[in-house]
Amino acid sequence: MRVFTLLLLSFTIIGYGQKNVPTDYFSNPLDIPLAVSGTYGELRSNHFHSGLDLKTNGEEGLPVYAAASGNVSRIKISHFGYGKAIYISHPNGYTTVYAHLQKFAPEIEAYIKKRQYAKESYEIELFPKAGALSVTKGKIIAYSGNTGGSGGPHLHFEIRDAKARPMNPLTFGIEVKDTKKPIINSVWLYSLEEKSHINGNQNPSKLRLIPLDNGNFKAEGVTAIGKIGIGVSAIDQQNLAANKNGVYKITTEINGQENFSMEMKRFSFSETRYINRLIDYAHYKKNRSRITKLFIEKNNPLSIYKNTVDKGIFNIEDSLSYTAKVFVKDFNNNTTEISIPIQGKKIEKITKKEIVKTPYFIQPSENFTYNSGIFDLYIPKGSLYENAYLDIAANGDTIKIHEDEIPLHKNMTVVFDVANYSETDKKKLYIGRLGYNDKHYHVKTNKKGNRFSTRTRTLGSYSLFTDNEKPTIVPINVSSKKWMSKANFLKIKIDDTDSGIRSYRATINGKFVLMEYDYKTGMLVYDFNDKIISETENKFKLIVLDKVGNSTTFETTFFRKP
Repeated sequence: MRVFTLLLLSFTIIGYGQKNVPTDYFSNPLDIPLAVSGTYGELRSNHFHSGLDLKTNGEEGLPVYAAASGNVSRIKISHFGYGKAIYISHPNGYTTVYAHLQKFAPEIEAYIKKRQYAKESYEIELFPKAGALSVTKGKIIAYSGNTGGSGGPHLHFEIRDAKARPMNPLTFGIEVKDTKKPIINSVWLYSLEEKSHINGNQNPSKLRLIPLDNGNFKAEGVTAIGKIGIGVSAIDQQNLAANKNGVYKITTEINGQENFSMEMKRFSFSETRYINRLIDYAHYKKNRSRITKLFIEKNNPLSIYKNTVDKGIFNIEDSLSYTAKVFVKDFNNNTTEISIPIQGKKIEKITKKEIVKTPYFIQPSENFTYNSGIFDLYIPKGSLYENAYLDIAANGDTIKIHEDEIPLHKNMTVVFDVANYSETDKKKLYIGRLGYNDKHYHVKTNKKGNRFSTRTRTLGSYSLFTDNEKPTIVPINVSSKKWMSKANFLKIKIDDTDSGIRSYRATINGKFVLMEYDYKTGMLVYDFNDKIISETENKFKLIVLDKVGNSTTFETTFFRKP
């Protein structure tokens, strides 16, 4: 009976924690006023931002505190992404995540280092058993840093529910001072059917905004007919930072009736790539500005929508007058309002949306294959969100697969037949994507006999490239026969200007030593506090490989007092 009662109590706590968000359970993970450089749900490349980016005064090494008591349930260290990250599971069913860390608290650091040395790898993922690393609320668990894909020192902080869905930390009572209204960059109208238009034009129409004294806007009036959607480009700023962050909520009305709302409260990682259906992807790729479409098109299952009528689409009828309104809000309910006068007017001759037809018409419901010369291309069904004509052309070792202005939801497979290359040349070959100014970028290349392939979700041009250049190794603070008794770290800089660094391995006196790698700076660092060496004379050896197997070895001898 006692066991049953405890289980019932446990499930009751978890159920309560998920249905009724606790606003006093989690505390701030930093002991400074919270300044935000990235908001939850912010629009990022191919994903929504899953937490809060908290500024650390431009510094690394600030103490990071457990937001609540619990058990460390996961630790992941990688060169990219979250860098050094720690996950804490809490009794109420939630999990907090702390990422881009510089280092961990001593007990946790020792736990990780032991396993990194056993695996002989800097990159590692661990799942400690419950109770192995228990923490209490307010305990220092790590120190803030700039590891992984971080663009500057900060702490990435998340709260996830029992289904591992990230939720907005602000809904849990985490407070960020914000008295500023969201900022509107632009407002657009979209023609969504064959007969519709905006001012006689079926192309997206940018509206001229007239600022009002109260900080809101009125758009210049337009004439339109048929099914119309609104798009808006907006940012938000909080009091303690000048960063251009994402907004929390956007609502639209037509003649006083709400017909669309989206709110950044919770989403799942499985749906986050549908951000490319939410935004005007082609506009972003051409102008580097994200327009949020305030209407729901087909093949868009995002869970952030609510209270939608006709999927947020307005049906404008001839000779009738309408007033559309857009309300852009932050979490503290600071609101910027946009009013759009629309007059229904049918026009016989309109400027049609240009559709460039090619021989390659692709539908989301069907697989697509292409074969020409040395190339095979496969795009699985469900990759596109809507029907599209793709511009595909093969020329020598290069294949053009349209432009990166149509998003792919699934990976396409591009295959190159390399039978015309010698076995020696094949070893140095890789597939690269062509970028701006004749630059190219290595993409993961799978080699099976004479067939080299890559899987990618980015349209564009791909070609074969040869890398005969070895990686470079530059010692920073070590040299032949140098005494390093006072040094805390051994530092080496590595680089590869072509295919890029694939791996590295360092030893001292034949023993593996752990070197942390920051791909942003190319710096490799060994911490002498690991206490791997005990000799006075030490032979250091570093081997670095690039992504086609070119290798460079650096060796030197240094001295250090035991």
